[in-house]
Amino acid sequence: MNGYPRVVLAGGTQPSFDCTKTESSAEELVCADDKLAALDKRMAERFDAALQAAGSIDVGALEAQNNLKATQRGWIKGRDDCWKADDLLDCVKSAYLFRENELVTRWLLQDPASVVSYFCSGNRANEITAMFFDTELPSVRLERGDSIDTGSLTRTASGARYDASFGRYIWIKGDEATLVWTEGTELSCEQAG
Repeated sequence: MNGYPRVVLAGGTQPSFDCTKTESSAEELVCADDKLAALDKRMAERFDAALQAAGSIDVGALEAQNNLKATQRGWIKGRDDCWKADDLLDCVKSAYLFRENELVTRWLLQDPASVVSYFCSGNRANEITAMFFDTELPSVRLERGDSIDTGSLTRTASGARYDASFGRYIWIKGDEATLVWTEGTELSCEQAG
């Protein structure tokens, strides 16, 4: 026995894993909640698609797949740490939505809803391209030079702010945006016309 009570599926939606072999309170919750079970299944499909995309790159496919598997294991560990959160359901759902966004935007698993270029600090050479995706939690892929980062929409009083990794974000208000690419350095950007 794994130490967790056996779960009865809420409405019959089966997640991507065996609910008789759960190993965490997060997995227990996924098995007991049809919406989370469906989200888990969708995320597993996204992960498989990302593995296929990583395997199809010309150079470094095996390394890309191995890195993707390692980050997935890390994500599962993070999801399972949701037992520490004040709201287990919110934490688990957020974990799934953020991971799905990362997979979709990094591996271009669906077409972007729109693509917008911004010039920052009044310099046309200082360009960032934002690809916006209609994922359940809206997401963005940011390309600046040879760097790529991904982010998700967060709540703000005005505009649309997408938080990425390492303190990066883009905050869009009309045709203008504030970009933080290097921590502590805000850039004023304008949509390319």
